[in-house]
Amino acid sequence: MIRKRRDSDLDACVALLAEVHTHSGYPHHWPDDPARWLTPDGLTAAWVAETDGTVVGHVALCGHEVSRLCVAPAARGAGLGGRLLRTVETAAAARGLRPVLEVKATDTAAIGLYERLGWTRRATERQEWDGGEVVTVHRYEPAAARPAQ
Repeated sequence: MIRKRRDSDLDACVALLAEVHTHSGYPHHWPDDPARWLTPDGLTAAWVAETDGTVVGHVALCGHEVSRLCVAPAARGAGLGGRLLRTVETAAAARGLRPVLEVKATDTAAIGLYERLGWTRRATERQEWDGGEVVTVHRYEPAAARPAQ
């Protein structure tokens, strides 16, 4: 089930994020305040994927930017990442927005998901992150507007 995130979900979302970080290295640097990181400035809305009452996925929309997408390692392969991404696409379209997202060039699993779902790479750039670290990032957008579901 995909549903809007509630404040009461934040502890479960932080636990999910910790599991994903340990397994997959996302986010790149563990945030000082993970609940705050999951609730960035400009947050429009956030959703969770739930299986048997357990939060197993998360995604956020900040303006037109898709952000904070993650799925528990044990829940991968069931289509939850795609369902979360389609949910945020639909919400952005309802607001008259064309969503975009950025992904590290080394995050090949996420890139594979986005491209399987029809997202197209529109740009690649090098960004300087905290501490002067330079990271290559791809910018994606959906290839075409999807009908409301």
